[in-house]
Formats: sequence, structure tokens, C-alpha cells
Amino acid sequence: MNRLSFDTLAHLPPSIRRPSYDRSNVKIGMVHLGIGAFHRAHQAVYAEDCLERGDLRWGILGASLRSPDTRDALAPQDGLFTVAARSSEQDAFRVIGSVVNLLVAPENPQGLIEAMAHPDVKIVSLTVTEKGYCIDPLTGRLNESHPDIVHDLAHSDHPRSAPAFIVAALKRRRERGIAPFAALSCDNLPANGEKLRAIIMRLAALFDPALGKYVEQHVAFPSTMVDRIVPQTTDADRALVGQALGVEDAWPIVTEPFTQWVIEDHFPEGRPDWGAVGAELVKDVAPYEAMKLRLLNGAHSMLAYLGSIAGHITVAEAMADTTLGSFIEDFMVEDVTPTLSVPEGANVPAYRQALLERFRNTSLKHRLVQIASDSSQKIPQRFLGTAKDRLAMDLPLGRLADGIAAFIHFAGGRDKDGQLFDWKDPLTDEIRQRLAVAGPQTESVVDAVLSVESVFGTELPNNPRFRSPILEAYRRHIR
Repeated sequence: MNRLSFDTLAHLPPSIRRPSYDRSNVKIGMVHLGIGAFHRAHQAVYAEDCLERGDLRWGILGASLRSPDTRDALAPQDGLFTVAARSSEQDAFRVIGSVVNLLVAPENPQGLIEAMAHPDVKIVSLTVTEKGYCIDPLTGRLNESHPDIVHDLAHSDHPRSAPAFIVAALKRRRERGIAPFAALSCDNLPANGEKLRAIIMRLAALFDPALGKYVEQHVAFPSTMVDRIVPQTTDADRALVGQALGVEDAWPIVTEPFTQWVIEDHFPEGRPDWGAVGAELVKDVAPYEAMKLRLLNGAHSMLAYLGSIAGHITVAEAMADTTLGSFIEDFMVEDVTPTLSVPEGANVPAYRQALLERFRNTSLKHRLVQIASDSSQKIPQRFLGTAKDRLAMDLPLGRLADGIAAFIHFAGGRDKDGQLFDWKDPLTDEIRQRLAVAGPQTESVVDAVLSVESVFGTELPNNPRFRSPILEAYRRHIR
């Protein structure tokens, strides 16, 4: 089978949507750090829509900070890839051309810095997951002892971390008299723009106090809320796309039809007309991100732990478990919704119902272990903010206790085949070592995990209204 490329575009079936603009005239106006599946299913599609409207200033240079896999898969395809939006009713296939160049940072760090310093680049965006920011997940401050940051402070010409690449590029632009780009976080962090600003300011000041002051005074860090469910691509997905296109796509995306992007509208050097292609430009993202983090992401994590323990593999499979599906709906309605500051005009019941329908989409094979990855970075945003608000409102912890108890079991427990759950996380080894030392007693097990300060801090574990219901839930549901 031939490979997807410019040469094969014209031979695709008429039903396949493809770029209609002259890609040779597209300029790179955005550099994206973390060119993974989510970015290609989300921001790259919005960029494609803008290019289709005729504004060719906003092509993307995508950079991988670790692995060359995406570049190696897409380079033979001229950067083209397919987004397959699947629902229970139909599949829609679209070839995306907005990623016009690809780099692998470890192979050529200076090349990436130079690309970010180009005058045409007005925006540098990121999807590097929570752990890619090198922060303490509880405080949101730069973790100055993080191995990547220690390396970057000693080797500024050969950075590893996303924050250090941003600082290096801003330094170079400042030296050349080029206005700074806007740094746009698209990761699931509350107040992600503010967090990124604090991290970049601090790291810049560690290199040079004057550079830190420059960042503080001149660089924009808009906050965003992003939403689209994007499972990991499988061989079955590649086969599905290949059959639809009649050519091979080595790195397609399978996702849901739904997509949402809420953006704080602060781009001093300009931006694409995202509003014309469905994004929401607002003054304050916070209410939207709280709804999404607590309802969607919180429910996803709850499903990941409880569903895995029950022997389920995917989100849709877990939601088909009537007991678990009802539990998740009640969690959204009774435990999360009372803590929300609702955006003006938002219909929370309709949003919840839409989430439940999305979770039940059997066309998406969204694996629970994918959601459970990096839990130590996610729990503060997805569970603990809700927990603190409920306790402050003199409300019980509710089903959050079951979710945290299930996480404790998932972290050290075994699946139905007797194997430790496949859990990829920066703290996997530390937490499992703590559990091994704790022994079998319930209180010791629970306290071993709640005492991980980088996840739970010190205030909540020392609050009986937080700890006691988790102990009870662990005894009731887990042991």
C-alpha cells in the first residue's frame, strides 16, 4: 500500500477531507512543544481551519522534546496525518496539513531555539503533560531540584525541558530586538498560563535577573482550557484509516467529534482568527477550566482507578457497568457541581449529560491505564481542589474518598491476572516502596500514600474529615 503524502493526496476517495490551500506558501507562525496525539487532534485542527480560510501565516513547527517517533512517522508523509472523528453514528476522516515542519529537540536543540526566535513566530504553545513543566504539583512553583532543570541551568546551550527552551528563545529574541512570542499552555493545569508565567519568570531569573524582569514585563502567557478525548493510536486504528484512505498513514489520530478550546485573549503580537473556527475567546478561563478539570478529568480519573480494579479495560466498557456508570454520574452531580463557579451562560446539567454520552462512545477505545498515567501529577488538579472546597463548605468528602481509596489500591494492587497494574508515573517506584514497607494494615497502607507530600501536601492528610472517609472507603470497597 502506498504511503500518505502530497503525491497520493489527489488519489484519496472524494469523501476524505484534505488541505485545499497552497501549502508551499504557508509560513510558520507557531512553534509547538510536545507534538503528540492531543495537539494533532486539537490545536493543529484549529490551525488547519484557519489556513483553509486563507490566512497562511499560521503554520506549525512541531517539536518533540524526547522521542523521534512522531517525526520519523510523519516526515515520509510530508507532515500529513489523518484525524478520524468516530461516533456511534459515523466516522469522518480528514487529512491535516498544518504541521509544516518537525524537529526533535535532543538532536538539534540550537535549531529549535533558532526556530522559536524567528520573527515570524508569534506563538509558542505546549502540550507536554503536567510533568513536563518541572513544577511542584501542589505549589505550582518551579522545582529547582528537578533533574532536567539542574541540567538546564548547567547547560543553557543544550536544554532538555520545555521551560528552558522557552527561556533560551526569549533570551535570543531579546538580544536581537525581536518582540517576544506569547507562550500558550494547552495542558490540563488550572490557571495554566499563570503557572507557566511563574515558571518561566523564575527560570529566566536564575539564568539572569534582567532576563527574569524582561519576562515579567513583556511576555504574555494566556491561559486556556482544552477538551477532546484522544486515545492512544493502535494498529487497529491504522488499519481503519488505511482502509478509508486507500493509503497507509503510519501515525493517524482517532478521536471523538467533540472539541472545545477556551482561550484568554491576550496576544500582543497577533494570533490566528480562532474565534472564526469555533474557539471561545474570553477574558477569564478559570470557570471553564474548573468545570472541565473537576467534571471531565476528575470523572475520568475516578473511572481509571475504579474501572481498572473492577477488571474493565476502556472508558466505554467501565461506563457500561451500570453500578459504576451511576456512581460516576452521582459523583458529577452531588460531589463536584456544588463546588463550581459556573461561567455566565453555561448549562452545567447539559454539559454533564454530554460528558456521560462521550464516555459511553464505544467507537473510542480509550484505555483506563492511559488515563491513570502520571496520576501523582493529576490528582492535585482533579481531586484535591474539589476536596478542599467541599471541606471549606462544611460538606463531607463524598465519593472523592472512594476515588482516592481506589487510587491507593491501584498504585500498589494487582489486576485479575495477579500482575501489578500497568502504572506509568514519576512516583511509581517511590509509592510502591512505601506500600511495601507499610505492610497489610489498612491505616498503614492509606497513610503511606497520603504522606506523599508532593501529591497530597500536609494539610489534608492531617485533617480527620479528609483522612477518615478515605480509610473507611478503603476498608469498604478495596480490601
